[in-house]
Amino acid sequence: MATTTAKTMCPMNCHPTLCGMEVTVSGNTVTAIRGNSAHPDSRGFLCLRGRAAIEIPGNPRRLLAARMRSACDRPWQEIGWDGALDRIAAAMRAVGPQAVGLWQGHGNAVNDYGVGVKRGQMERFANLYGCQSWDPAMICWGLGGLGLGLTGALETTAKEEIEAASDLILLWGANTVSQAHTMRHVEAARRRGARAIAIDVRRTEAAAICDETHLIRPGADADLALAMMHVILREGLEDRAFIADHTEGIAELRTHLAPFTPGWAAMRCNLPAQTIAALARQYARARPGVIVIGGSSMHKGRNGWQAARAIACLPALAGHYGQPGGGLGPRHGARSHGAGFADIAARDRRPPGPPRLPNQMPRLVEAIEDGSLRVLFALGSNLLSSFPDATRLKAALLKLDLLVAYDIFDNDLTRDLAHIVLPGTIWLEEIGVKATNGYVHLCEPVLPAAGAARPLYALYQGLAARLGIGDVYPWPDQTAAIDAVLDHPATGRATVARLRAAGGSLALNVASTGHPTNRFSTPSGKIAFSSQAAAAHGLPPLPMPSDPPAPASRYPLTLAQGRTIAHFHGFYDAGRALPGLAARDPEPQIWIAPQDAETRGIEDGGWVFVFNDRGRWRARAKVTGRIPAGSVWSRDGWPGFNTLTSGAAVVPDSALEIFPFSVGQARFGAEVEIRPADEQCSHWAAPLS
Repeated sequence: MATTTAKTMCPMNCHPTLCGMEVTVSGNTVTAIRGNSAHPDSRGFLCLRGRAAIEIPGNPRRLLAARMRSACDRPWQEIGWDGALDRIAAAMRAVGPQAVGLWQGHGNAVNDYGVGVKRGQMERFANLYGCQSWDPAMICWGLGGLGLGLTGALETTAKEEIEAASDLILLWGANTVSQAHTMRHVEAARRRGARAIAIDVRRTEAAAICDETHLIRPGADADLALAMMHVILREGLEDRAFIADHTEGIAELRTHLAPFTPGWAAMRCNLPAQTIAALARQYARARPGVIVIGGSSMHKGRNGWQAARAIACLPALAGHYGQPGGGLGPRHGARSHGAGFADIAARDRRPPGPPRLPNQMPRLVEAIEDGSLRVLFALGSNLLSSFPDATRLKAALLKLDLLVAYDIFDNDLTRDLAHIVLPGTIWLEEIGVKATNGYVHLCEPVLPAAGAARPLYALYQGLAARLGIGDVYPWPDQTAAIDAVLDHPATGRATVARLRAAGGSLALNVASTGHPTNRFSTPSGKIAFSSQAAAAHGLPPLPMPSDPPAPASRYPLTLAQGRTIAHFHGFYDAGRALPGLAARDPEPQIWIAPQDAETRGIEDGGWVFVFNDRGRWRARAKVTGRIPAGSVWSRDGWPGFNTLTSGAAVVPDSALEIFPFSVGQARFGAEVEIRPADEQCSHWAAPLS
């Protein structure tokens, strides 16, 4: 039996940490997966998530047949793709394009992240047909991108420059489990003499490689940044030349910051005032300093997008932007200076009609509730694990005429709500490309599609043929579609053939320094301490503090969320479909400080209920001094977790017009209480009594 080895990428989307893989196949069986030592980004590294990917092909829980049921409480019937597509097309005709929505998640980008070929193809179908679709940044980094963009700081400095040139590195909500490649360079910078400081809501894995760690109250990031700016200006530590040449609104900012003293922030951040002042001085005096901002978790709570807005002002005050090793480091969803890809979405060919539904989480739910959205596709996404206020969402989804799920494993959405489930191909069964901040990488197929699994574009092709939509898939195959998207100066007009000839990776024509020309993403091209674009769209023009902490109530604990080494959002049925990941995180776990546990009679390892007015969720208690009193923390993605979180809008709909990626991510934050639970209770998510 022939044995071959091919290069591909890990199917997780832990951007900017995307890892190269070597996959060995004997016949149609994957016999080994290991890190690709020649990969220019990961250099052979592969974490637990990547190593567990060998458990995906051949997994007995894999979805391998299309199935349908008439209602959520009716039995499933196996149905071929043609029968499923006939049923779906009929439902789409019955309601019309405006009442059809395509929602895609990270699962649709497992061999596509950072380039967006499949996302562009989905958008092309939506535009040519005239239906609804939304930017998947809505569940992730979109609000952080809004805050950074309003300030003007969307470009990032490469991890290699951090190693070579950074003097001080602030890991602000950034952790090794989601920034593994960056952290290797942080460690090298420390060996060179740089200092690293972690700022987070718990003592994360990143704290082990840092010189200092400062734990703050969840949601207080903007408050800390405002107080640091106050100190920098009060003590004359700002870079006046940079401010004069490359910023606007300094006078307004100076006046605005007057009340935001370290003493004011100390009460909100739970840090001593002298610590805040010392941190500001260290950062301002660094030559240069870089801030590595965390991904989505920082923006899920009462600080919303204001954390990124305020943090992005700091490098401008200190003059770190445009300096090798300065500014903002790699982060989820960000690109380097000069990066880009060709657009295949046919946005200019959308048929005339009513405006699309806003890229706003609450508006999507409201549209289902009021009946204006009646057919919904969940493409590589479990909405119950990625949307907040899951009880309300579930009630809304039950009103749909048709809910179609496309995935590789069952999850809460497919089991409880979907009417049609379509089996998708895994990353080894179709060709793809992924991009990091500096490179584009080929993902080679090594297996035939298992069972009835098909690539997502087969869904669009089949529906387009039935609905009479032309030009949805104008390429002879997916290789040609990839070539079309790579046809851009930033890639050097790369092609799949050139990637293969180069061993699977090509460097992008991008700068390793963020904003090397000191031109920023604002109308004036300057950093906006005071943003007129924000004011024009109903947002405060100056960086604002977070909402004040809630007064003592029935729910005195602030819930925070994040990532562990064994999961990425809700992938693989929250990790439970892969034995290697399930063994590492076998049950939901909630971190709680010892004093908070003691007053509630909670023992380490005991079952607890976490609850508020929205819902109740069951988890194991981890009593630990690695989280401060008054806060609790869990990884996201667990079934039932989002029954607790808030679905309230954070920004007005008008703000979604500011950037192409502008999205209305919901608040997600929650105040909760915890009490011991019955050991015999078998449900992780339980309704309120």
